[in-house]
Amino acid sequence: MRRMNGMLVASLIPFSVIVLLFLFVPLFFMIYGSFQGDGGTGFTFKQYAEIFQNAYYHQAFKNSILISFLSSVIAIVLAVFATYSITLFPKKIQDRILVFANLTSNFAGIPLAFAFIVLLGNSGLFTLIFRHFGWNTLSSFNVYSWSGLVLIYVYFQIPLAVMLLYPVYQGIQIQWKEAASLLGASSSQFWLRIGLPVIMPSIAGTLSILFANAMGAYASAYALTGSTYNLVTIRIGALTAGDIFAKPELGSAIATLLGLTLVVAMLINEWLSRKVRRDLS
Repeated sequence: MRRMNGMLVASLIPFSVIVLLFLFVPLFFMIYGSFQGDGGTGFTFKQYAEIFQNAYYHQAFKNSILISFLSSVIAIVLAVFATYSITLFPKKIQDRILVFANLTSNFAGIPLAFAFIVLLGNSGLFTLIFRHFGWNTLSSFNVYSWSGLVLIYVYFQIPLAVMLLYPVYQGIQIQWKEAASLLGASSSQFWLRIGLPVIMPSIAGTLSILFANAMGAYASAYALTGSTYNLVTIRIGALTAGDIFAKPELGSAIATLLGLTLVVAMLINEWLSRKVRRDLS
């Protein structure tokens, strides 16, 4: 027994070292740097004061929260119906769809932005095809605009939501549907009274993950619009590796506030999940 406990402790040492080096050490230096003056000149609240007093950074947080919330809501609504549709296919087809969803969930960043530019840009494939046939569907759409950003965010959010929601639908047993049918319940009554209370907490949890995923997105937005749109992640990148000047301390402060925003979002989600469980039970 002691030998097994010793082996367990020994196996946890590499994991603990990795977590310490790649999670807690960067987190510590980020928070520590956020309380330093420009150039690391000593302890100060100057960086946070500048963030709270500067409307430019207020706009960055507002834009990031808005696009993250909007894209997450759209993605979760589409993923709820898409995931249920996947469960209606045979098992082999389900597995293939999940493999495809896994691949597309990792297709983000610069390659994703480039793909949308090639397809929907000013000289994109679909843009030229629609223009050739005289269709005006894409005439008012600009992939480099706010709507283009939302479209890209929704694109990489849906596969992630499908991957997270699929096990939830697998937990709804066929016996529940059969029992409800024998008692005279329709399909809509089953989902309203039984299915929805089961999956709703997981939907709320998935929504918070999608929100955090969108808040931290950087490469896709920057590759598509550059610095045209004021987002938190773009501001952090500009401050830590700016072409003209760099203010890593200010970037650390913004990153710290971004982390606090995600913590608050998760706490709100936890409260909503508990509330949903009570209201639907």
